[in-house]
This record gives sequence, C-alpha cells and structure tokens, in this order.
Amino acid sequence: MTKPSFSRRQFIQRSALAAGAVAFPFVSSRPVLGANGRLNIAGIGAGGKGSVDIDCCSTENIVALCDVDEERAAGTFKRFDKARRYRDFRIMLDKEGAHIDAVTISTPDHTHAWPALRAMQMGKHVYCQKPLTHTIQEARLLTQAARKHGVVTQMGNQGHCEPGSRRLVEILRADTLGDVKEIHVWTDRPIWPQGGHRPSGSAPIPASLDWDLWLGPAASRPYHSDYVPFKWRGFWAFGTGALGDMGCHNMDLAYFAYQLRDPVKVEARSSGTNEEMAPGWSVITYHFPRGNRGTLPLTWYDGGQKPAPELAREKELPPNGCIIVGSKDTLYVPGYWGTGRFLSGATMEDFKQAPISLPRQPGAEQDHDRAHHQEWIAACKGEGYALSNFDYAGPMTEAVLLGNVALRAGATIEWDAEKLQVTNHSEANRYVEGTYRKGWELPT
Repeated sequence: MTKPSFSRRQFIQRSALAAGAVAFPFVSSRPVLGANGRLNIAGIGAGGKGSVDIDCCSTENIVALCDVDEERAAGTFKRFDKARRYRDFRIMLDKEGAHIDAVTISTPDHTHAWPALRAMQMGKHVYCQKPLTHTIQEARLLTQAARKHGVVTQMGNQGHCEPGSRRLVEILRADTLGDVKEIHVWTDRPIWPQGGHRPSGSAPIPASLDWDLWLGPAASRPYHSDYVPFKWRGFWAFGTGALGDMGCHNMDLAYFAYQLRDPVKVEARSSGTNEEMAPGWSVITYHFPRGNRGTLPLTWYDGGQKPAPELAREKELPPNGCIIVGSKDTLYVPGYWGTGRFLSGATMEDFKQAPISLPRQPGAEQDHDRAHHQEWIAACKGEGYALSNFDYAGPMTEAVLLGNVALRAGATIEWDAEKLQVTNHSEANRYVEGTYRKGWELPT
C-alpha cells in the first residue's frame, strides 16, 4: 500500500505561508531603541544554561539577575557585578519593571510560563529556553500573549539560527525531495535518570538554595539531590523528559521547512511510564494533516531507540539525527542541526537555484548560539525578525508536548488543536493543562 504524501501544490502553499505570515507574524508595536542603543536586560536563571544565555546577551546592559541558588549563579553574579540580584522573579519583575526592556528565562521547564507571561503583560521582550513551556495549555497562552502585547520573542532552540539548517529549509521548500512520505528524528537523551520513581526520604537543603522558590508552582515535596541541579528533567512535576528537552531541537528542521503544526493523532510506546517520571525510552509517531491526502508521519525515538539505519544507507546511526524520506530523494542530517547528505549523491551546492528567502544572522557560522540571541536583540531594536518567535515556537511546543500526553495516557490519542482537547480519551486531557500551587497561579 502506498503511503499518502504531500502534493506539490500543498508543499508550495505551505512554503509560501512559512516564508511569510508564520516566519514573520508581526512587528512589535512597542517603541524600540535605536540601532546604536543598548537594551536593559534582566536574567531569570543565572546558573547553568542561564549563564550561557546571559553571556550571549552581554552586548547589552545586564541590569538585574535572578536565581534561587546563589552558589550555582556565583560565576554570573561575579561577571555582571553591577546587576541587581534577586531570588524571586516575581519580586524582580515588580521592582525592575520601569528599568528593563527585556528578560531571558533559563529556569526548569515548570517555571517558564509564569515569568514569561508576566513580562509580556508588562510589555517586555522575552527570550525563553526550550521547551517553551511545561504544558500544552501554557504554550498556547504564551503565543496569545506575545501577539496581544506586540513584544519580540524568541525560544532558545539555537539551531534555528544555524546557517546550514536555514539553507536546508530553503532547499527543502524548493521541492527538492518531492512528495515527503515519512520523517524520522532521534536523540541520545535522556542522559539523566528516567523510568524510575520519586526518591524516598530527604536530605539537608544546601544553604545556597531556596528550595521553596525552586519548587515554584509545583506541589511541595522534600528536597533531594535527585532533582537539583540537573536531574529534574526526568520528573513530570518539573520537566518534560527526553522528548521535551530535545524535540524542539531535533524536530526543528522538518517542522520549520514543512510547517508541521497541529498533529491530529499521536501513537506512543515506551519502556513504561508512571505519574512521577518519563520513560527510559520511547518511540512516538505524530500524524500531521495534509488535507484529503491523509497524514504525514513523523516518528521520534529516544533512550537508545533509532530508526532503521538502512533508511540513511548507514550501518549505524549517530546519537542524534533526522531522516526525511521523499519520492525523489532522501535527506539525512547526522546531528541536531546543520548540513546533511542527500542519498542521491547531490550536495547542497547543487541546489543554487533554490532561492535564499531566510535571513542570516552575522556571526552565526562561528557561534549560532550567540547569533540566535543576537537575532532576538536586533529584533527588539526594530532590526529584522526573531525567527523562533512564539508564533512559531508556541505551536511547535504544543506539537512536541502532545507526545508526552500520549505517553502518559498509554494510548493512541486524537487531537483537536483548536479546542486543545484529546477527543478519544477524556482522561488524557488532564495532561494538557498544568496545576499550580496556591500563590503560583499563572498571572492573568
């Protein structure tokens, strides 16, 4: 039986949409600084990845820093010693509102939505790490808030700015592969524990850590070193597992090129899940709609699972990668992002006729992480666009996190994106929305 595939007409329609309204959804209505001005930026989360994000914005004025762990953030505090320091981002936003233009958010997944929403409501530009949010509903709320308040936004999937990836998107939009039949994406995550249970007992809370603030909207529980500073990703209360951590990276090429939003069905199998932790491994197939031609399957693999290597004509696949199978050719990208190999033997240089339609950020060849931040900063000043803005990143995060809903439900789910509702498994809908501790309800 022949699998349904994209028609050329549908491909061109979606490519035009991607290059226009979706890639560049709106221009900030806020007054912006001049090209030679500097933004006043506050960093929420200053240790770990937060340190990297703040350093990537060091061309600007770093005026305030917030972290719940003084020891973990000590290096950043020292580098930006003139910045005012806070532990509670709620207090920081209240006190610094008149002094800041923008914020970076580099906290665990469960504390992305609150500061992002509040900052946008205050008219501040927002750079937020991936996945954009902890839940699907939160992603929708952030997308709507960014549109309503007209601020400049960017999600921290830095491969979106990588020049080789942007060129591949342009080449794919030129119908290089023909009718796309299937997509396979995999990662070597988790590189932290998954598939277990809540740790028993408790341990002394480090003197430098405010555990209650770290918990934020999550229900109270005893401190344990199994959570902080890195292993929280495997716990549903705080993270989104391997899928949430890497989906917005490794799926980005296909999602960007083909505008794969709002899957209608998701099938998932795994090593087994429970109410505490994501599974040790999973294989998830998303079915993206394409009119009367059925759906396009995208299959995700983690925890050591991978697609058949012969799809890429390899004996063994690398730890991370993407394979896009078309009727005319197959593209194999052996990594998170960047250039790939066409199984026909064609090279990227062979597609000079594919028009250049996406901007390139200066310095991206040398450091696409910093360039991704600088693209956002430039857009905040009225120069160009941030391409992983929330109009793009919000729906993408919704699609990615739907895989976790299927995993936790233990069933194939059917999805109505407009209503944010699983239509065939009512119990699964409790995983679509978040729950929030008293005093940590989302700002409205």
